Amino acid sequence: MTDPLLGELLSLALEAGSRAAALLRDGRPDDLAVAATKSSPIDVVTEMDIAAEKLITGFLSDTRPEDGFLGEEGASVEGTSEVRWVIDPLDGTVNYLYGLPTWAVSIAAERDGETAVGVVVVPMRGETYHAVLGGGAFCGDRRVRCRPAPPLDQALVSTGFNYVQSVRSHQADVAQRLIPRLRDIRRSGSAAVDLCDVAAGRLDGYYERGLHPWDLAAGDLIAREAGALTGARPGEPPSGDLMIAASPGVFEPLQRLLDEFGAWHD
Repeated sequence: MTDPLLGELLSLALEAGSRAAALLRDGRPDDLAVAATKSSPIDVVTEMDIAAEKLITGFLSDTRPEDGFLGEEGASVEGTSEVRWVIDPLDGTVNYLYGLPTWAVSIAAERDGETAVGVVVVPMRGETYHAVLGGGAFCGDRRVRCRPAPPLDQALVSTGFNYVQSVRSHQADVAQRLIPRLRDIRRSGSAAVDLCDVAAGRLDGYYERGLHPWDLAAGDLIAREAGALTGARPGEPPSGDLMIAASPGVFEPLQRLLDEFGAWHD
């Protein structure tokens, strides 16, 4: 790696992600989905989420105290350096609650407002994805690339659903209209994992509405560095209104259908 700063940020993100993943994996009670010592299982998950974010921010700030932070569990520090860390300590909370394996730790580093490093650790798969801007995408030491684009009617696409009932109903309507145009639709419950699955060629595409910056920052970079296209409505970057990631031949027809079906609004 020719840029020493990016090399440093990648090493820190990999170590922080590994530590947080171990905390979440090893600290989860076996009976979490059935009972918990706190008022509810959700409280325990929230505590684990917060603990993982504190571990990550503490580790990173010990090494780089001038950096900024934006985290799902409230970490918000302006910082005085050119670097800001965007952190989702537990992406796939409901999966984690139920003991399902599809959850991840997502850490991205922005430099001067542009995502330059992304790391997604999927501990129950034993996988760690990472990318540096302009340097390709990797799962461990293996370089990953998105799938060659099939016709849209042979594309496997993943999505997610919001927890607000009115939004979820509209998203279900969009999915119902989309399914006849595709091979099939999947729903994993983790945006970070879905984006890495696009990067690794396990999905032809992915779309979702209602994501936050920490949900997509690392995964978006990993998908793009694997050759996927990402965006929202035509001409717009990924945002909370809509996130689309897909193989180049799938991206535009999928984007057109989502635009036609009004996937970005209730």
